[in-house]
Amino acid sequence: MKIKDIVSYLESIAPPSLQESYDNAGLIIGDPEEIIHSALITLEITPEVLDEAIARNTHLIISHHPLIFTGIKKLTGASHVESMVIKAIKNEIAIFATHTNFDSVVGGLNSYLSEQIGLHGTRILKPKEDHLLKLVTFVPEEHVEGVSLAIFDAGAGTIGNYDHCSFNIQGTGSFRAGEKSKPFTGRRGEVHSENELRLETIFPRHFKFQVVQALLKSHPYEEVAYDLYPLENKYPLAGMGMIGELNEDWEEKAFLDRIKKVFDIRIIRHTPCLGRSIRKVAICGGSGSSLLSDAIKAGADIFISSDFTYHKFFEAENKILIADIGHYESEHLVKAILSELIKKKFPTFAAQISEVNTNPINYY
Repeated sequence: MKIKDIVSYLESIAPPSLQESYDNAGLIIGDPEEIIHSALITLEITPEVLDEAIARNTHLIISHHPLIFTGIKKLTGASHVESMVIKAIKNEIAIFATHTNFDSVVGGLNSYLSEQIGLHGTRILKPKEDHLLKLVTFVPEEHVEGVSLAIFDAGAGTIGNYDHCSFNIQGTGSFRAGEKSKPFTGRRGEVHSENELRLETIFPRHFKFQVVQALLKSHPYEEVAYDLYPLENKYPLAGMGMIGELNEDWEEKAFLDRIKKVFDIRIIRHTPCLGRSIRKVAICGGSGSSLLSDAIKAGADIFISSDFTYHKFFEAENKILIADIGHYESEHLVKAILSELIKKKFPTFAAQISEVNTNPINYY
């Protein structure tokens, strides 16, 4: 298949617009039209991973962490990133990353981690803001149903467990058609008034292109008047971290042992045990320490993440148990998730999991 087939599929699950501003998810190296027969899935791209891809004759690496985070002005091989970029290009290896966008989406990394530790009733710990848009348009009354259904099918009009959500107001629109126009109603050169409905609905930003195109195609007017307004409302289907509940109360150290088993780790850095049972759990793969206050506000008994600094541990203030399980340890399961998703969608495609341990941290 073509590289763009896999890219399109993975980006339909985790739209690039959901990534954080510092991130660089997407197709980083390679021609989307190139035909490939297999892909190598990894958490991180290292020289050893590149060598593995070459040895396996694989021309696409799917990584969680992007190879390139910031701009590169030169390709001289002076840094390890530059050297890997050159090596990938020389060996015709494309590189694709799905990072914070895959962390953020329901059904992505944090959803999977929540399932592995047995959480139910999960929701986003910190829902994304500034990701919703409001569409306002004006439609002749007899065409409102058709236009509404078209934009709903394109992804608009969903609020929580409700869909086909909109608000309509009756009014009168007026216009004068120019000499080169082909007016749906009225005559050229004459001011015309038309009974219309003001149609309002909302949609997530990553559906913008589809929704606008659906509006333009379904609307009867030659020139469609519409407005898009950014909203500050939170988007509950995407954001950082997850929170949910266990089926039963767990003693603190017993639950820490469970975490070790699930994530296949030997060591957990944690705050002092509080002598309270664990029931509500917050989790964030990767560097999630900035979400500590959100976990506390949500009433979590424990927050599982990584990269907590010394002083950050003090901010638990005996309100919550912090479990720092390590960055690599909290995300390495992403390889299995991506492999499962690709194999389910493309059963005959060879989605291979890298055998290279890319964890740069060792314990003695």
